Amino acid sequence: MHIINARLRNREGLHDLHLENGRIASITAQTGVPTLMAGDLDAAGNLVIPPFVEPHIHLDATLTAGEPRWNMSGTLFEGIECWGERKATITQEDTKARAKKTIQALAAHGIQHVRTHVDVTDPDLTALKAMLQVREESTHLIDLQIVAFPQEGIESFRNGRELMGEAIRLGADVIGGIPHFEYTRDQGVSSVKFLMDLAERTGCLVDVHCDETDDPHSRFLEVLAEEARSRDMGARVTASHTTAMGSYDNAYCAKLFRLLGHSGISFVSCPTESIHLQGRFDNFPKRRGVTRVNELLEAGMNVCFGQDSIVDPWYPLGNGNILRVLEAGLHICHMLGYRNLQNALDLVTDNSAKAMALGDRYGLQAGRPANLLILSADSDYEVIRSQGLPLYSIRNGKVLMKRQPAQVEFM
Repeated sequence: MHIINARLRNREGLHDLHLENGRIASITAQTGVPTLMAGDLDAAGNLVIPPFVEPHIHLDATLTAGEPRWNMSGTLFEGIECWGERKATITQEDTKARAKKTIQALAAHGIQHVRTHVDVTDPDLTALKAMLQVREESTHLIDLQIVAFPQEGIESFRNGRELMGEAIRLGADVIGGIPHFEYTRDQGVSSVKFLMDLAERTGCLVDVHCDETDDPHSRFLEVLAEEARSRDMGARVTASHTTAMGSYDNAYCAKLFRLLGHSGISFVSCPTESIHLQGRFDNFPKRRGVTRVNELLEAGMNVCFGQDSIVDPWYPLGNGNILRVLEAGLHICHMLGYRNLQNALDLVTDNSAKAMALGDRYGLQAGRPANLLILSADSDYEVIRSQGLPLYSIRNGKVLMKRQPAQVEFM
């Protein structure tokens, strides 16, 4: 297959992509007028990019909003309570059905790489066992990383450490944590040291829900970053949310950023969910409740955006469209300046792939998997402005999904 008239990010002119045996055989600058052969695709001057990446979602909890009750306060903590009640009733079949429905929605919006956090504070590990099956049964649509996520704590949940170890033995890819939810600061610190020890022993990646609170005294990020720095594990470690950073004073942040830069860790922000959950204890003014996305980027750190939730106890909306989250995040984080808009797709593509350590399994380069999208616009700016969905999603060199643009006729 050839894709002709393709516009590539950060390159001039149009290009021809040759896909063969499930891989990108070559990418060449076009000269003259190309011929469209049977089986080829014409990008018509639109952007061709690697697939969108979802670096942070909870597929085990998806599509459970209102079950058994709604989160009336809109807080993170009531969401955890609601999920605890729903978790008591889940089955593997229930979990698989909901997760697969959401994966289809993600794939329909051009996402082919997903990292899902799965609650392992369950003696039976029901959701984890279901998601391990989903990972194998969904390879035609996505590549799935599974995080062993201790929703109710490692130290504060009975047998939390043992459950984390068992989750990794069963096949989870990534080790999670939630230090700010442990009963005490000492427990939070010990949970970070435990999970980093486990990651070092097993070779797993790390993705920690870290300081997801407005409390400016929640400072487990410095603990995680120093553990990553001292063990030389930064490339394998992601700090998710870090919303407390939005409440830190600037003097502390100036010191913290030095450590973060040396650590080499990545960051995931889920802006639509954070602005919904945080600031709930404020009257006015109300804080935005997101981390310092633009400041981290300007300091040279790797930051990406995730959806976090789709119709669950923490967030009642969502449809799998990460461009919706990207646009909202740019607004929320004051990132609608010219330079921000020229590179905005990094936040849902390359930066996310780096956080997930996809390496040479991702990207438009000869020899890499022929996984890519043909978008409906010719630049980052126009993709965001128009919110145009992908026209084609190609996976392993074959068309996975195609979309007809909406037609409007005035009468």
